[in-house]
Amino acid sequence: MVVTAGSPAYAATTLTSGHVDVLDVDYTSPGTLALNVGDGTGGTLVERNPADVIFQVPAAAKITVPAGSAWSFLGTAGGTAWVLPQGNTSGLLWAGWNTAEIPSGVFQANSVTFRLNSFTGPGHVSVYTVASGTPTRLFDSRDGLPDTRTVAYNAHTHANWGFTAAGTYTVNFEVTGKLLTTGATVTTGVKAFTFTVLP
Repeated sequence: MVVTAGSPAYAATTLTSGHVDVLDVDYTSPGTLALNVGDGTGGTLVERNPADVIFQVPAAAKITVPAGSAWSFLGTAGGTAWVLPQGNTSGLLWAGWNTAEIPSGVFQANSVTFRLNSFTGPGHVSVYTVASGTPTRLFDSRDGLPDTRTVAYNAHTHANWGFTAAGTYTVNFEVTGKLLTTGATVTTGVKAFTFTVLP
């Protein structure tokens, strides 16, 4: 579902549920990387400028923080966190990333680096996966930034996107890669992604 929200500067597209690649990385021309939003919420993929998108995290995304130190990045056990889940769940965004438009043989090790440079918001933000009941943090503002992850080309991954308080977050990502032919580093530049977490 897509609804349009007005703004004094521009008309932003607010994404509320369905498939979305928050980080959609494209190799657009020799030596050039681009970072967009891959919006599949309407059934047909639309690439959008991150500056024109608001990701909505509704009250339905609330969870109770599990007990155990492994979960402390989401807050105090028994408290509330908001999580967009790694599995497709009705009424929520199914958020991930995509490097499928990066061809083989362009970058060293056939991979690029995702970097969460900084963020602003009323709480903390994390991106993590869960296997057999155990979380693995991929990005976590609570333990300091920047955080980096190596991501292979032609990857399409979904993860949990967690927030510890209601309000508006700006999350600043950059993707870089080292060209196989020259060793030069190319970058998408830092892009800001906005999440609105509803109480």
